[in-house]
Amino acid sequence: MASIYQSIEILSKEKGIDPQIVLDAVKDAMLVAAKKQFKSTEELVAELDERTGNIMIYAVRVVADPVTDPVKEMSVEEAQRYDKTAQAGTIIRFAKPTDSLGRISAQTAKQVILQKVREAERENIYAEFSNRVGELVNCTVKRVEGLDLVVDLGKTEARLPKKEQSRLENFSVGDRIRCVIKSVDKTGKNAGVVVSRAAGELVMRLFEQEVPEIYDSTVVIRGCAREAGERTKIAVLSRDRDVDCVGACVGMKGMRVQSIIRELRGEKIDIIEYSEDAVAFATHALNPAKISRVAIIDAAEKHMEVIVEDSQLSLAIGKKGQNVRLAAKLLGWRVDIKTEEEKRQEVEAAMDSLSAGTPVSVLAEHGLAESVLEMLLTGGVGTVERLGGMTPEEIELIEGIDGEAVQGIVAAVNAYYANLDASATTAPAVEPEPEGATEADAPAEPQAEGAPEAEAAPAGESKPQSDESDTMGTTGLPVEE
Repeated sequence: MASIYQSIEILSKEKGIDPQIVLDAVKDAMLVAAKKQFKSTEELVAELDERTGNIMIYAVRVVADPVTDPVKEMSVEEAQRYDKTAQAGTIIRFAKPTDSLGRISAQTAKQVILQKVREAERENIYAEFSNRVGELVNCTVKRVEGLDLVVDLGKTEARLPKKEQSRLENFSVGDRIRCVIKSVDKTGKNAGVVVSRAAGELVMRLFEQEVPEIYDSTVVIRGCAREAGERTKIAVLSRDRDVDCVGACVGMKGMRVQSIIRELRGEKIDIIEYSEDAVAFATHALNPAKISRVAIIDAAEKHMEVIVEDSQLSLAIGKKGQNVRLAAKLLGWRVDIKTEEEKRQEVEAAMDSLSAGTPVSVLAEHGLAESVLEMLLTGGVGTVERLGGMTPEEIELIEGIDGEAVQGIVAAVNAYYANLDASATTAPAVEPEPEGATEADAPAEPQAEGAPEAEAAPAGESKPQSDESDTMGTTGLPVEE
């Protein structure tokens, strides 16, 4: 009958783990089973008997003087019956029979061993594959579990979830497929390796295999946006100006890209030339649509606006918004697409709002009561400019506005224009006419623009007449001599 140690060596080779890990697991399992069997509080240890190759269980007691815990300690006199050299601090061991371990204890030991071995396997898998995330691997479909596939990687199994599969693909047990390692987990329900056929990294790894210029870094992949089973956009950049990056990826008569399309079961692939200029890159990324112009709305927030002809709108957006969605993902920008007509209407609306004038609500900041503002708005006076062009009499015609309200309106309008910048055009202030005003009290007509101002003569002096006064009439025209 093979010893336990020989069984440990066989198990270690099968699982590909260190025999010492399995041995420690067996020791722990034996201790758990022994404690359950003997139902004692003694200190127990397990050791490998190198002579027989079996695991032995020992009860351990420490020599103490005086003895404070009889279960775990023993006196010097008692210890010297087993070991004549025993002194305080010496450890005395007593062999415990392992043949007496029952069936339940054996089952407990088995469960502990399996758990320890499984944990060791996970540690080994994590150590090997955690640094290989994104790597292309060849695997074979081993079995189907619900909607997921379990594939064989050689040393271990990996899971291909439904969400990581392309809708164009359907595999059977025994099929050889190429996947990329998506993630590696050592804890949780789905611990282990997860592979993917839907990740953008798969397309990138396939291009690296098919295009020598990418393998030797003459052409660099700068980004990839993919919707598995539908379309992929991949951005490439050439480090050699004599090498066409797009042409290198397409290949002679499209042979290189067609090979990748066959691997992906007919998925469409757009190869785009990368550019550091966001505007140029956006123009390329939205192919096959022809872009009229691109405007950066907010560089910090990465927000841009793309204008296209009306006939190009459907191409730019794509089926169910796929083209612009992939382009935005590839760019890393928020992209708004508008037609020339939509942009023109937007500009016209903005101009109309600018020409509409300043809303009268700003007069609240200059002391105008809210009730008066509501009367003005009800009366159809919505802007300060229109209010400034009205006479007091016209303002009083508005329902609810009386003389006192007119005074408040005039004060608020004057205060508003007083706060405007000196370069702004000031509207005429509305001045109420005092009651009983006569024509003589009316303010003088404003002097014509450009006319010289009249200078007041000092008291007691008459203003000198100009030379033209002798020849000019009261009408300002020359007098015939």
